[in-house]
Amino acid sequence: MIVHGSVAVPGDKSITHRILLLAALAPGRSRLRGALTSLDARSTARVLRQLGVRISPLRSGAPVQVVGARRLRRPSTALHCGNSGTTARLLLGVLAGHRFPAILTGDPSLRRRPMRRVTDPLSAMGAKFVGSTPDLLPIEVRGGPLFALQYRLPVSSAQIKSALLLAGLVGSVEVRLREPNGLSRDHTERLLRALGYTVATEGGWIHFSPDSTPTPLDIAIPGDTSSAAFLVGAAVLADGGALRVEQVGTNPTRIGFIDVLRRMGARIEVENEVDRYGEPVGDLIVVPSDLHGTTVLAGEIPRLIDEIPLLAVLASRAKGTTTFRDVGELRVKESDRLALIAANLRTVGVRAEVNGADLFVEGCDRPPRGRVVTEGDHRIAMAFGVLGTTRRAKIQVDNPSCSDVSFPGFWYALQRMRGRK
Repeated sequence: MIVHGSVAVPGDKSITHRILLLAALAPGRSRLRGALTSLDARSTARVLRQLGVRISPLRSGAPVQVVGARRLRRPSTALHCGNSGTTARLLLGVLAGHRFPAILTGDPSLRRRPMRRVTDPLSAMGAKFVGSTPDLLPIEVRGGPLFALQYRLPVSSAQIKSALLLAGLVGSVEVRLREPNGLSRDHTERLLRALGYTVATEGGWIHFSPDSTPTPLDIAIPGDTSSAAFLVGAAVLADGGALRVEQVGTNPTRIGFIDVLRRMGARIEVENEVDRYGEPVGDLIVVPSDLHGTTVLAGEIPRLIDEIPLLAVLASRAKGTTTFRDVGELRVKESDRLALIAANLRTVGVRAEVNGADLFVEGCDRPPRGRVVTEGDHRIAMAFGVLGTTRRAKIQVDNPSCSDVSFPGFWYALQRMRGRK
């Protein structure tokens, strides 16, 4: 495969979720350009509409208009979050400070994902939660006045951290947080700072003070870093050429996968960096490269957790063995992502195994061939789609359309960068 030219990726999923929530809490009209229009983003928009927020349709290429209010309205029906864990967990934080009950639910996959890591600290702030299984959706949140919180997170997680910061924002209380294994993605902190709030980091603690007022936003959302990673990976595996991925978020808490790929021998550069609402944005320039194995340490995982499926398939084409330490968090994603990565790699002819919370992938040069089972997991589908671009590969992905959860048009983008439409 020869790659060439420039490609763009849809708006950042993490930032789109957070911007929609912050715009919903800001009295007045916000204008969001480049918002992601995926299924997950539409889930957030849908539940916010149920809570009384006016949001225009999320359509590719069209600005999104949000008319928010300082307080949300009690919903008349359950809030269905689809497959979006970010929607559910961040919304639990927002609703914790509202004086009405609301029920959150989701699709079968989301109803298997743990919520106690969010509801436990929110309970310590004063919110109440009721469910037949306290750790799982459906859950009824009964919000009200909140208390200040000082809390050590059990895992480094942007979703837990953001839910608690948003609860502090809505409840007008201070929040102090500490993550155990390095800083997870910090979009919420950056956006809150850009809106005038005090968010300080000192001695490993994040300190939020509710010392400002939500205001309407006019923002261009950068391209999604995690979506760009798959095109970067395909370009690294290509036989020749070079690829530019335009205007992608280059937030240091999101580009750990670039650091790992450079360590493996990949040639990736960043050009034309600018700042948008506290978020660095730039072009990624990628040249095909020969890779060698490496060890990804536990402290690196929070900065690249969503890119591990991609890094694992790239490791299967590298010389030597690549080890991913302490990646047990992958078991509670949209699927048991850790088991699926290893099983699918073995299916296509790669030696891969899981030992406890560690993943080991041995590189080889045999053409990968086989049928990949995604269990509806978008990142599994896209990662093995990238592997399928290698020479003489014959990979069948069982549910390619599940990529629409985060990257609508992924398969077209993959063809376009190869010069085919």
